[in-house]
Amino acid sequence: MVFNVRESIRTIKREFPFEVEVTDHIWIPMSDGTRLSAKLWIPKKAYDSPVPVILEYIPYRKNEFTALRDSIRHPYFAGHGYACIRVDIRGSGDSEGILYDEYLKQEQDDAVEILNWIEKQEWSTGSVGMIGKSWGGFNGLQVAARQHPALKTIITLCSTDDRYADDVHYKGGALLASDMLWWASTMLVYNARPADPNHVGESWRENWLERLEKTPPFVEEWMRHQRRDEFWKHGSVCENYEDIKIPVYAVGGWADGYTNAVFRLMENLKGPKKGLIGPWAHEYPEMAVPGPQIGFLQECLRWWDQWLKEEETGIMDEPAFRVYLQDAVPPKTDYYTRPGEWIVENGWKTDNVEDKTFYFGNQDLAFEPKSGLERLKTHQQHGLYAGVFCPFGQEGDMASDQGIENGLSNTFTSEEITEEVAILGFPKVQLKLTCDKKQANIAVRLSDLSPEGTSKLITWGQLNLTHRNSNEFPEDVPLNEEFIVSIELDAIGYKIPKGHKIQVSISPTNWPHAWPSAEEAVIHVIKDEDSKLLLPVYTKPAKGQYIRPFEQPETAEVMEREILREAGRTREIKHNTISKEWILEDFSDEGCRSLPYNGIEYGSENRNVYKIVEGDPLSAYVQCDWVLTVGREKWQTRLESTSTMKSDETKFYITNHLKAFEGEKMVYDKLKTVEVDRDFV
Repeated sequence: MVFNVRESIRTIKREFPFEVEVTDHIWIPMSDGTRLSAKLWIPKKAYDSPVPVILEYIPYRKNEFTALRDSIRHPYFAGHGYACIRVDIRGSGDSEGILYDEYLKQEQDDAVEILNWIEKQEWSTGSVGMIGKSWGGFNGLQVAARQHPALKTIITLCSTDDRYADDVHYKGGALLASDMLWWASTMLVYNARPADPNHVGESWRENWLERLEKTPPFVEEWMRHQRRDEFWKHGSVCENYEDIKIPVYAVGGWADGYTNAVFRLMENLKGPKKGLIGPWAHEYPEMAVPGPQIGFLQECLRWWDQWLKEEETGIMDEPAFRVYLQDAVPPKTDYYTRPGEWIVENGWKTDNVEDKTFYFGNQDLAFEPKSGLERLKTHQQHGLYAGVFCPFGQEGDMASDQGIENGLSNTFTSEEITEEVAILGFPKVQLKLTCDKKQANIAVRLSDLSPEGTSKLITWGQLNLTHRNSNEFPEDVPLNEEFIVSIELDAIGYKIPKGHKIQVSISPTNWPHAWPSAEEAVIHVIKDEDSKLLLPVYTKPAKGQYIRPFEQPETAEVMEREILREAGRTREIKHNTISKEWILEDFSDEGCRSLPYNGIEYGSENRNVYKIVEGDPLSAYVQCDWVLTVGREKWQTRLESTSTMKSDETKFYITNHLKAFEGEKMVYDKLKTVEVDRDFV
């Protein structure tokens, strides 16, 4: 969540066609009496000649936490003739009310009322576009499905169309141990920050205490829904893509955790659409690492001009889908840039991609089916070197050399490939299995083995075997009977060079990405024509297409700020050879900053600890600690939180402990513990 300012990679624009007026705080009234807080960037000429409007609607606090990133983006759009509005979601930032969970109907209803309000403003033409990354990308899709007449188009980044299958909660029906609790703990402490007294007045303390008491730990409800039920269907636009009729620009990055949805949106949306995937982590493409960064704000302007000003910009005359095919690189835990090339397609799917089949043999990948039986290794510590689920571009985010992981799993390696293999799309692994337990997991990694012996993780997939036929209706694994499963790996664009080898690694464990099964299972892979890798191989068309180069990155000037404490990251793996316990400790000091424009100081520190003991799946334990500060000279607040999760054979045990301080005086202290039954997980 760190905002990294990389001055060297972009052009700073200080002069624009339109002079901009900034309003730091304005109330937008809702029909139930709640007021939402917004910040405005309005071209001054808009009061005489109204302009289209760009809306960003997120819970991350416009006054300080997103103020730096907002300052490079919204003034840029406003300077080119758009009114920009940044709204704190109900129960966050300066907005009134309580934020009870992600993506609730209330959130969408409020967005509809915001659109109604925008239509009535003197500076607005009534044509609105929404833009957002992550939460803002999610709700952009969700609000588009509500079909408000003022919302003409959206740009959605790092988002998903399926809240169950592709978010931080579950993957392939397996509980994401690395991110479920971490993200819930993040939102618990984020939501606990008070509104700014300079904006809300003397009621800030009363409102703060109400927010502390009433805002629930989101993880409790997420854990009560371990299968894809109505809870997750709500807000998943894949339930009916036809609800979205307006133009959609979907953007993702190969290093991000949310790229799969771009392919599905490109395949299933019926209206005008474009897709863009670069090498980036969870960030906007004009700033994101790994590079290359692009002139994304100029690309946005072309999109806004096309659909909000009804000007022909040529953007819809270009191929609809543009992706970055990454070259092979040695494994590292962070990259500043990734070499590769841009390719274009008219949509997804494409005739230029065809599955190439490899069969599992005796530790090898072969072109012809083999025969035999192979028992999968079970090591609870397998997965510690896989990197984070959703990289933000910090040091340590990416996967290490997979050599250690390969030794803890069953790894199948091809012969040296004789010509380059370009992968584009979703690799799939089909397996014929037997299992001696009613519930078990399968993790699959696809890697690139170099001639030097390094193993670079390309992509991965996860499946809870009880979800093999349905995420909505899980069923016991048939005991000691043959059955076939298909594991879809995350979509990827990657070129494996001549002389390298392809590796597939299979394991019942994947800690801490996946919460372990209650019992260690004995799983055998039956090696025959049903156990195979389907690799989506891209062949460049003989007649190349012209690809318009992206412009160099441009932004407005980032607002003045003072660094009070530098950011830093450590990520360490510890092994006690006596107790056989493995500990992954991930500490991120996101630094502390002061913003002269409003006098606010803010900072955060986050420590996440993942523990497991060899041979004992019930030893799995996660703890997430946060310290957040926000205040100014005569107003200081601090939040401290600890969230934990563990399990036994039948239940999960979750604790959330939140403390709040005004100055050094503790004003709130609450520990809450819940138990949730395991439901095929």
